[in-house]
Amino acid sequence: MTDPRLAIVIPAHDEAANLPGLVADIRAIAEDFDAEVIVVNDGSGDTTAEVLNGLAAGWDRLRVVTHEASKGQSAALRSGIRAARAPVIATLDGDGQNPPENLRGMVARFIEAPEGVGMVQGERVKRKDTLSKRLASRFANAIRGFLLRDGCKDSGCALRVFWRQAYLDLPWFKHLHRFMPALMRRDGWDIISYPVSHAPREWGQSHYNNWQRGLAGIPDLIGVSWLIWRAPVTQGIVRPWWTGADDKP
Repeated sequence: MTDPRLAIVIPAHDEAANLPGLVADIRAIAEDFDAEVIVVNDGSGDTTAEVLNGLAAGWDRLRVVTHEASKGQSAALRSGIRAARAPVIATLDGDGQNPPENLRGMVARFIEAPEGVGMVQGERVKRKDTLSKRLASRFANAIRGFLLRDGCKDSGCALRVFWRQAYLDLPWFKHLHRFMPALMRRDGWDIISYPVSHAPREWGQSHYNNWQRGLAGIPDLIGVSWLIWRAPVTQGIVRPWWTGADDKP
C-alpha cells in the first residue's frame, strides 16, 4: 500500500479470542481512511501470535509487531506508534471493549479541529464494566483531575486520535498511556474530549485489578505533576493545583 494517512495501533496480550472480530470490525474503517493497522502482540502466552499471523496473511493493511516478553500496555503502544508510517495515530484496546466504529467520528473531529489541537480523547459513556471497576475509575479520574487539572474526565479510555510526532515528543515512562492528555497539554497542545460507546468484554479477563491500577498510578501521578510543574512556561499550559499560575520552573 502507499504511505497511509492514518495508523490504527492496537496493543494485545492474550487476546486470541477477541482479535478476529475486532480486526473484522476495523477493516472497513481502515479501507475508508486509507489506514494501516498495527497490532502489537505483547508477549502473549495464548495463540495470539498464530491468530495474528493468519489475519495478516489475508489482509495487506495489517502489520504485526511482536514483543517476545510482555512489556505492558504503554510499551506495546510505543512500539506500534514507532513502527507506524502515518502522521496521525488512532488507538484502541485489543479486548473488544472499544467499538471501532467510534473511530469514524473521532478521526473526522480530529481532521476538522483547529490548529493547535493535538489529540481527540475518547470519553466512555454507559460503561459496561463491573460496578467496582467503574467506581474505582471514577475515583481515580477525580483524583487525577484534581491534581493535574488536565480537563479530561476519562484519561483511561484507550480510544484516541493524535499526532504521531506529538506523542513521540512526550517523556517516556512505563505507564505513559494513562497520562497522555495531561502531558499533551504540558507541551502546549489542546485536547478535545469525544463521547464514545463501550462494550462488555466477551472473552478473556482484564489484565489489571483495581488494586494494581491504584498502586501503579500513585508514583506516576506524582511524577507527572512534577513534570508539568517543571515545564517551560507556555501559553495554554495549566499548572497542577499545588503551584501558582505564575510559577517559573
